[in-house]
Amino acid sequence: MKRRIWILLAPLIGAALAFLGWAAFAPIETGSREQVFDIPKGTYARRRAGDLVEILPGTIRLTLGINDVLLIRNHDDVPQTFGPTIMMPGQSFRLPFERAASYQFICTAHASGQLTIDVEPEPTTPWARIHWRTRHWWENHKQ
Repeated sequence: MKRRIWILLAPLIGAALAFLGWAAFAPIETGSREQVFDIPKGTYARRRAGDLVEILPGTIRLTLGINDVLLIRNHDDVPQTFGPTIMMPGQSFRLPFERAASYQFICTAHASGQLTIDVEPEPTTPWARIHWRTRHWWENHKQ
């Protein structure tokens, strides 16, 4: 009986170990290093009308070497402020990050007027890659 269970479990254990090996040692590749956020047309008007418009999350998480460039595009009819920069309608603001840290910005596109950007170090160890892939998968599938 034990031999039969082992025969059934061995392929599953092998597949799990192969997956962990891939997750730990395969390089993390993305199509672009930019994390893009669009400010849609009519955002300012909707806020003035009392609508609670959330177009940006309270915290944006970036990772060095993977997605370490923030790109904000203003499609609204009014200028938007991001940090010390004023983006006119139709303009974009591209901000690359080179250091892991937590950054605070004033942001008129955000309901609270404040935006936090957490930039994490590049996952260079096998465990860091597994952790990054797991968290990234979870954040993309938890809806």
